Amino acid sequence: MKLGVFAVLFSKMSLGEMLDYVKESGLDTVEIGTGGYVGNAHCNPKELLADSRKLEQFKQAFESKGIKISALSCHGNPLHPNTEIADEHHDVFVDTVKLASILGVESVVTFAGCPGESEYSQHPVWITNPWPEDFSNVVKWQWENKVIPYWKRQSELLEECNVRVAIEPHPGFVVYNTETALRLRNECGNRIGINFDPSHYFWQGMDPVVSIKALGDAIVHFHAKDTKVDNQNCLLNGVLDTKSYADISNRSWVFRTVGYGHGEDVWRDIISALQVIGYQGAISIEHEDGLMSVEEGFSKAVAFLKDMVIKEGAKELWWA
Repeated sequence: MKLGVFAVLFSKMSLGEMLDYVKESGLDTVEIGTGGYVGNAHCNPKELLADSRKLEQFKQAFESKGIKISALSCHGNPLHPNTEIADEHHDVFVDTVKLASILGVESVVTFAGCPGESEYSQHPVWITNPWPEDFSNVVKWQWENKVIPYWKRQSELLEECNVRVAIEPHPGFVVYNTETALRLRNECGNRIGINFDPSHYFWQGMDPVVSIKALGDAIVHFHAKDTKVDNQNCLLNGVLDTKSYADISNRSWVFRTVGYGHGEDVWRDIISALQVIGYQGAISIEHEDGLMSVEEGFSKAVAFLKDMVIKEGAKELWWA
């Protein structure tokens, strides 16, 4: 495994400045945003696909620093009922897959998406309860009419380009937990992988270690981000919370830098579980901590994780 970072943290820096900063921090892998909700500050796939000179300059920027791209990420909602949004996010996904293929990047990170409740919807509808029966009918319609057909088509593209998608289970989208992640993979093929982010598992009450072992080799990329559950607010209102992330004192939970939601033992167990399933990819630091600046959160995450991450070729057993 290699410790890396999701480079959208440094969107205000140029590509060269970002790579220098990452290198100086002792990391040798980065995840690059290509559009969708995360933007494309360092990489515009359509532009690079259309201009071989710019593409070569982009490749050389990484090679000259000895930094590897762990994944291209275009988190979006290609199933959005607003066709303009859906088409935009789909087009970015397709261009990102094609660019990944050319660059030799194995995985593209995104969301599974979320449709509306019918062909007449204007906004996505995420269902969290089976009753009244309307809700169960909506979930059935979404999967059978939108989710499975779309991702079966994208699996053909992924196969053609020899790339895997790393779907990030995330509340608000149809894939949000272990069960729904495995369902999408089982329905649409092994080109459908998982980007595992423990922060979304923590607040939903799941155990990341148990989920990692259940997902096994479906995990093709990993985000290092934590969550702090506020016990008092949670006891009052439960974990479903639509208040602004900025309303930290009143929320049931907030995202934190690794180590500020759960301690070292928990994170060592998570890294160990990744070793158990044979994961050898990146541990990509993500920052959404409202109590720390990007620089502070990033540096503390690096310090917290650097001794936990086992690098490739460094886990020989004494009895082997």
